[in-house]
Amino acid sequence: MTGQDWLEKDFYATLGVARDADADAIKKAYRKLARTWHPDRNPGDAAAEAKFKDIGEAYAVLSDPEQRKQYDALRAMAGGGPRFTSGSAGTGGTAGFEDLFGGMFGAGGTRFDPKSAESVEDLLRMFGGAGAGAGGRRRTGFGFGGSQFGGAVPPRRGSDVVTSARLPFRSAVEGATVQLTVDGRTMTVRIPPGVHDGQKIRLRGKGEAGSGGGEPGDLVVTVHVDPHPVFGISGNNLTMTLPVTFAEAALGATITVPTLDGSTVRLKVPAGTPSGRTLRVKNRGVRTAKGTGDLLVTVQVVVPQRLSGEAKEAVERFRAATAGEDPRAHLEEQARA
Repeated sequence: MTGQDWLEKDFYATLGVARDADADAIKKAYRKLARTWHPDRNPGDAAAEAKFKDIGEAYAVLSDPEQRKQYDALRAMAGGGPRFTSGSAGTGGTAGFEDLFGGMFGAGGTRFDPKSAESVEDLLRMFGGAGAGAGGRRRTGFGFGGSQFGGAVPPRRGSDVVTSARLPFRSAVEGATVQLTVDGRTMTVRIPPGVHDGQKIRLRGKGEAGSGGGEPGDLVVTVHVDPHPVFGISGNNLTMTLPVTFAEAALGATITVPTLDGSTVRLKVPAGTPSGRTLRVKNRGVRTAKGTGDLLVTVQVVVPQRLSGEAKEAVERFRAATAGEDPRAHLEEQARA
């Protein structure tokens, strides 16, 4: 964007805000207009697309304190904003244009005279904005406060938009398509199979529009998955805890295990399986384009809360038969290490 563009365009009017609007008011106005004129909401509408671009350009300048300061000053000099009067600061009015800039240009006490500029281009040329500078190098703007008016507005990437979605467990495993309404826009979002609770899905280019030709931001969706009473998710694997009796763990057993699709599988629990060991059932996990995960079954030995007289006698006999075994014998030795 050139200095000429800044003189011709009223960014405050584009956003519909007052010239003394604060940063929050400018941002609020921009967000409202951007939602209204966004190309996604006006497909094929060239006028809406042009309006959306103008809104982005205006916001890029007015949201940047330094650029806004320069823009206000340039338009004031050209009569497009709060004007500098020809009077001096001592007369009680705004500081005169000549008083403000008179001593900055020319040599030997010559004062700058804006009345000698017959056009906007002449005004810019006086500052080096449309002609050649020292050494014949063409300048794209004139210095003001350490920067230049005439330089292009740098592209600015749009902000990311953060939202969330809640899924039933089965939908998280199988994948789902959900509709989300964000900043007044309704978007269809594809959730891939196997997403876990708290996972973030990033959709490129679905966030706020960029400005100055910058790319749009992303839409970041945090997925919340409702818990399942039996199954869990770990990567592409499904998980579950399998309660077994002491006898099944000690002697071994083949146990019927349910799966998420409603069928069952037969799982062999080897003799001597301790509580906490995980057994694997192949290809009963999450199905994705890259393959199918497994079902991971963690054994949990259940201690009976009540024993019949006969069962208690059997346990007593078992204790007597294994009296020479001490599963904690290694602890003292390891504790001294």
